[in-house]
Amino acid sequence: MNRALRVAACAALLSLPLTALLVPPTAAARATPSTAASTYQNFRVAIYIAVTSTRQLADKATFDREFERAMRQTHFNKVYLEVYRNHVFATDEEVTRVKKWFEEKGVQVSGGITLAAGGEGGQFGTFDYEKPADREECAKAAALAAKHFDDVILDDFFFYASKSDADIAAKGNRSWTQYRLETMRQVARDLVLKPAKAANPKVRMIIKYPNWYEHFQGAGYDLEQESQDFDAIYTGTETRDPVITDQLLQQYESYEIYRYYSNIRPTDAKGGVGNGGGWVDTYSTLYVDRYAEQLWDTLFAKAPEITLFNWRPMSEAEAVKPGDRQAWANLPTSFRWQEMVSGYKAGAQANDPGPGWGRAAGYALETVDKDLGKLGKPIGIASYKPYQSSGEDFLHNYLGTIGIPIELSPKFPTNADVALLTQAAAQDPKIVDEIKGNLVAGKTVVITSGLLSALKGKGIEDIAEVWDTGRKVAIHDFINGYGAGNGDSLNDPAHDGVSDSRPAVLFPEIHYYTNDSWPIIRGVANAKGFPILLMNRYSKGVLYVLTMPDNPGDLYNLPQGLVTEIKKYLQQDFPVRLDSPDHVSLFAYDNDTFVVESFRDQPVPVTLSLLGQGVHLRNLSTNAAITAAPAAAPKDGKFRRDNVAARTDFGVTVQPHSYQVFKIER
Repeated sequence: MNRALRVAACAALLSLPLTALLVPPTAAARATPSTAASTYQNFRVAIYIAVTSTRQLADKATFDREFERAMRQTHFNKVYLEVYRNHVFATDEEVTRVKKWFEEKGVQVSGGITLAAGGEGGQFGTFDYEKPADREECAKAAALAAKHFDDVILDDFFFYASKSDADIAAKGNRSWTQYRLETMRQVARDLVLKPAKAANPKVRMIIKYPNWYEHFQGAGYDLEQESQDFDAIYTGTETRDPVITDQLLQQYESYEIYRYYSNIRPTDAKGGVGNGGGWVDTYSTLYVDRYAEQLWDTLFAKAPEITLFNWRPMSEAEAVKPGDRQAWANLPTSFRWQEMVSGYKAGAQANDPGPGWGRAAGYALETVDKDLGKLGKPIGIASYKPYQSSGEDFLHNYLGTIGIPIELSPKFPTNADVALLTQAAAQDPKIVDEIKGNLVAGKTVVITSGLLSALKGKGIEDIAEVWDTGRKVAIHDFINGYGAGNGDSLNDPAHDGVSDSRPAVLFPEIHYYTNDSWPIIRGVANAKGFPILLMNRYSKGVLYVLTMPDNPGDLYNLPQGLVTEIKKYLQQDFPVRLDSPDHVSLFAYDNDTFVVESFRDQPVPVTLSLLGQGVHLRNLSTNAAITAAPAAAPKDGKFRRDNVAARTDFGVTVQPHSYQVFKIER
């Protein structure tokens, strides 16, 4: 179903009563996860309470009613009790009262503040940190929270978007990015941390970073110094709707952003958690499975805590709607709406509306908890995003959504056998020397066409005389291999010979010298070839230039055969790789386990290629052994790299908006 139809259908569904939306259970239905309160084995659950709700909960009848509904639907271990947002303060008496009541229920209570100043027309407003009154209010909020709590989290509005006359004068000749970064470092130290520590020397101040990390520096968010000044960080893993979005939020980001931030602030030598958890909200969710996917992917990244934003949808007397999920409503998906509804236990109060967002969260968390303990430490293709860098925005998340697992770090991957570098790496002034170092050490380095263009005239020519011509070409035919008249078509068989039925994809034209570089994979348009994956040998290593579509979303329009062939080079010795359509992601771990998750609307066949000959595969979700596919006939090695490791293939089917957990048995 296309997005326009999906939105229209969702609007119609949201107007229906809950009972009209129930579907009969499938024959293959699993046991319903328990609706009784139970402690999760592999993570903690917190709910963030915005200051308006904090003040309302100071009424005991309101607290008792809302607590009962929230806890009955999702067993939570903790709340973050907000004391300030948008010029609204909770009183000392309100905070003390609500904190006491939660603690009497056995729930841990931490503090929260949102240093925001309202806004208009849906656009967020920030403090003007050149304005004395705003600076005073910022410090007052930090001190109030620290007075009452030993742990305080900042919601993700600690950025700077004001351009008042005072800001313009203070900026001077600096760029807005430089001015805002320098200002917010000072604000963090003098107006947040200093007053908080003065009010409570034991307080741990935690900064939550949101999901738009590519653009942080332009608004003063600092992942370099600021993330180390605070006692810990937290991750906004909400990705919401991936199509109707102004922030380029692809599904894979709920996993990848937590991994990136954990490499910025890892667990310290004493075991202290640097990245405390992931944070998901209910906004812009067209179907309930999309909400569950965000929770699952955060936890697949091994977040120790998940925070649900916010108290209102978790506790309000309102039923959640399934949304636009008719296409898979009767399939055995990971989130089973009917099981969630039929297993719901109504409260003692009259007119119970049925399961709400809290029960949707509880069901999704119970579902994934049984699988997480089987998974080891996440692994992926090493990639590099320096601090304060931007370029080929959020490309890693698009790559993850086509099935390439990414482990993103702010440090150059010196020891990685394969390093993937995007345009953001150009922020590092030593990047060409670092690339050379890996190549001389016999490693493989893959750079995108965006990085190639950004490094023009900066020394990349000393490795390979390859450059972006500045011209564009629309391509819909793709070939594997090289040599006059040679190569295999990588087009989808259903479209081969009917090229006009596929959308053309716009690529930059990359120039190279024949026999110095080799176009291992190429596109063909009107009797001219264009490199998609270009190979150049340097010292003991291999440099690949991967040509990216001008629109990263066009990665989803590339033939499956082309994407699979690219994966073979990026993941030559990786334990598992996927041959699948787009919107099927892979999460891999260091204990020979992995997760395959489909974000598609229909069941999808997937081929799992495992490293090694004669290995076995078990589906841990069902405990069933998977039968290996017959070995493919060997192809002419002329068009393949030397010393390709043996692999064993397995075929599986993944249900829509669902995941499966697998174990490689050797």
